[in-house]
Amino acid sequence: MKAIAVTPGKPNSVHLEEIPRPSVEDIPDGKGVLVKVLKVGVDATDREINDALYGNAPPGFDYLVLGHESFGIVEAVGPNVRRVKPGDYVTATVRRPGGSIYDLIGTNDMTSEETYYERGINLRHGFLTEYFVDEEEYIVRVPQGLKHLHVLMEPMSCAAKAVHQAYEAQRRMRVWRPQRAFVLGVGQIGLLATLVLRLRGLEVFAFARSPSGTLNSQIVEGLEATYVSTTETPPEQIIEKIGKADLIIDATGSSHMAFNAMRYLGHNGALVWTSITGADRQHEVPSDKINIDWVLGNKLLLGSVNANREHFEMGIKDLALGEMMYPGVIGRILTNPVDGLDNYQEMMRLLVEEKSALKVYMNVAG
Repeated sequence: MKAIAVTPGKPNSVHLEEIPRPSVEDIPDGKGVLVKVLKVGVDATDREINDALYGNAPPGFDYLVLGHESFGIVEAVGPNVRRVKPGDYVTATVRRPGGSIYDLIGTNDMTSEETYYERGINLRHGFLTEYFVDEEEYIVRVPQGLKHLHVLMEPMSCAAKAVHQAYEAQRRMRVWRPQRAFVLGVGQIGLLATLVLRLRGLEVFAFARSPSGTLNSQIVEGLEATYVSTTETPPEQIIEKIGKADLIIDATGSSHMAFNAMRYLGHNGALVWTSITGADRQHEVPSDKINIDWVLGNKLLLGSVNANREHFEMGIKDLALGEMMYPGVIGRILTNPVDGLDNYQEMMRLLVEEKSALKVYMNVAG
């Protein structure tokens, strides 16, 4: 069967690979789930792997199958599978366990080991193929009523985790009731984080460089949040008017903005970094002022990467509620479909060249 793969370490090596079709018998203990792939989302991670910035092939292979945002339909299950059945729509988590205590208790996304395993990213093949098989534990059912949002399940899990982790960490405050949140960046993670925060009742300001009137800004406004174009209104001007944020989610992909965000956070607040910045940029900050403000202000910085099953389930619930609260808004993120695995070059072109491509996804089947 066909798969879209790269040769890790070799820039611009994306190609079509012929790989064996899997079966439920590939998974021990009768816990296998065979999924027919319908759609796969792609993003900057896939582009950067193709640029050879990171990513490694599984042991014994010289290629890595791309794709970590899966959506498909169950075709067959092993005799001991209980959570899903043939005909169910599903997605799959991305991290796979190593050997740390966190891996062993199901929180693979919090592994303490340097080596991590991620489908389509590092040491495990991804989902950009016709079929995949996995253990029941890593397969998450998607309600039929949300199938139109298909590949947003994985990025939504990351947004849900980022917000959830902030609230978990802020239990240190005994009572923490944030009222105002800043979201930096309005790509898919930023927009989905905006949704999660609005559903929690926060006043949300979403910051991005693009001028008002873009699709991204329309989605922000459709979620009843405030869009701020930083080219038109500097963040400092907004802060002078309304004050600093209780919670900030950085989803810009810019280390410059990630560090600048430290100046925008109020007392007892939390700043969550979700961006991966794989280059070698340097940025100067007023470190003495930040240091004293953060120490005296009891401020918190945490990093959040990937998600486990719990976060996928949280995200799916929030998507369902979001569709009721803001009908039709989230679906507007899905901007650029590409039909068929053979069109992998068009998929990559959109990721590299099309700046207005908010969400690129591959229609594999159905």
